[in-house]
Amino acid sequence: MHDTDGSAPRIARRRLGQTRLELSELGLGTAALGNLYYSFSDAQAQAMLSAALKADINYIDTAPLYGYGLSERRVGDAVRSNSAVVVSSKVGRMLVPDPAIRDASERRGFFSAFPFEPRFDYTYDAVMRSYEDSLQRLGLARIDILFIHDIGPFTHGDHHEEFYRQLMNQGGLKALEELRSGGQIAAYGIGVNEIPICLQLLREARLDVILLAGRYTLLEQQPLDELLPECHTRGVQIVAGGPYNSGILATGTRSGAALHHDYVSAPPDVIERVKSLEAVCDRHGVELPAAALQFVLAHPQIISVIPGLDTPERVAQTIRYYKARIPAAFWAELRSAGHIREDAPTP
Repeated sequence: MHDTDGSAPRIARRRLGQTRLELSELGLGTAALGNLYYSFSDAQAQAMLSAALKADINYIDTAPLYGYGLSERRVGDAVRSNSAVVVSSKVGRMLVPDPAIRDASERRGFFSAFPFEPRFDYTYDAVMRSYEDSLQRLGLARIDILFIHDIGPFTHGDHHEEFYRQLMNQGGLKALEELRSGGQIAAYGIGVNEIPICLQLLREARLDVILLAGRYTLLEQQPLDELLPECHTRGVQIVAGGPYNSGILATGTRSGAALHHDYVSAPPDVIERVKSLEAVCDRHGVELPAAALQFVLAHPQIISVIPGLDTPERVAQTIRYYKARIPAAFWAELRSAGHIREDAPTP
């Protein structure tokens, strides 16, 4: 699928809609840089980011939520002098100072000493303030893409309508339109883990891009039903997050690591499906994470896939997965066994 001789470009680029942005097919998710689930130093963070940039990754996604500002600060420190890097961040949560926070004890999965608490707010003033605050934390003059973070029932449950009204009726969407039309950002979209809210906003807003986490993978292909065709019709592209479904498609079932799927322990039926995928991989000499990455990128509506990486070694490993040669017979067997749908594109 990809060159393996080191010739440039090492990672292909895909243009985002009518913008001038060209994103590397393999991007970088940075929740880990906010010390998600475990802590690591600024030096370790910069080593990973440096390795990613040297490996030809030019697209990095971050968010205020990730370490309550820590991820944005670390990303900014790495890219400040590199104007070729495309950076996306998010709006929808304001970071409110909290002087009671005095150490890096775990909060909602993040081990961060940054003394802020997130508060959902999708109003006009909050979106504008969030954008300005992110610029300050990043130390950048602009952010290329802004995503509306975690709007929808998956996150908000019974409070979804309240927050959706903030976005649509209290100016949140208007703020994003103004930022785009004024040239402060090149594009905006939605960053979520669920499909219905994507479809709703596609029909009510002029989105450029959707960041969809975990819903189009070797284990899940529901977006083929309606979302991907609707995106094609409207010229909206997708950044694919969570290509490993929270880890199980990266670790497989044999490593001895905890088996996670969709942010929780993997249920037995998912484990059995992954074991079946591993058996097909064995027959064709294919590594499961390589198949997971390349399957997602085979769909023409997907502009980039952004696994979360935490070390230079993990960066190198992921580049190897991206460049791996996978035989056509492997994809044919996955299709005939029902692991991938008949209408799912393959490399």
